[in-house]
Amino acid sequence: MTSLMVDFIISLDGYAAAEGWPGFWGMEGPEYLAWIDSEGEKRHVSLMGATTYRLMSGFAARMADDPGFAGLNAMPKVVFSSTLEAPPAWQNTELVRGDAVEAVREMKKSATRPLRTLGSLTLCRSLLTAGLVDRFRVVIFPVITGATGRERIFDEYPDVRLDLAGSRTFDGRLQLLEYVPTVLDGPPGENGGQDAGGPGQVP
Repeated sequence: MTSLMVDFIISLDGYAAAEGWPGFWGMEGPEYLAWIDSEGEKRHVSLMGATTYRLMSGFAARMADDPGFAGLNAMPKVVFSSTLEAPPAWQNTELVRGDAVEAVREMKKSATRPLRTLGSLTLCRSLLTAGLVDRFRVVIFPVITGATGRERIFDEYPDVRLDLAGSRTFDGRLQLLEYVPTVLDGPPGENGGQDAGGPGQVP
């Protein structure tokens, strides 16, 4: 069985983006960008919802000669949507119209490459709640965007215990944290704070 990683970039107060701010909140540095390139060269399958697909495929079409998109264009991708037209225009993309949770459950049994999400807040929340996520990784940007933040990442999440599996600092300011998630069946201390299963699992 292959692994599934949820992967986010976030502000310190948990937003995915902010109105009026540039991409990466204007704080990406050479060390972080080199790491992104190295991650793009790894052999995995990217999972996304329709909104992320429209955004990223649009970028890829407008920036066809950008080497930063070369790895993503070549990478196998799966988009979960009932509204997109088939076949998807973005190369190496498979469209799945059925239930995303059940589809990913089957993919974990049969895929030969690791699975990793790309954006897609609703999809990630559903996969985590279903206990399918093996790793939960965030890169925290040292900004607070309380007035302008958009897309709060953790709203409507279940309670989750996170056990640290790795960390790294980029360019002296960006903090990567990687965790093994365990979905809980209630707040810690309630009913003994029992886990809903092993790491990344629910009953």
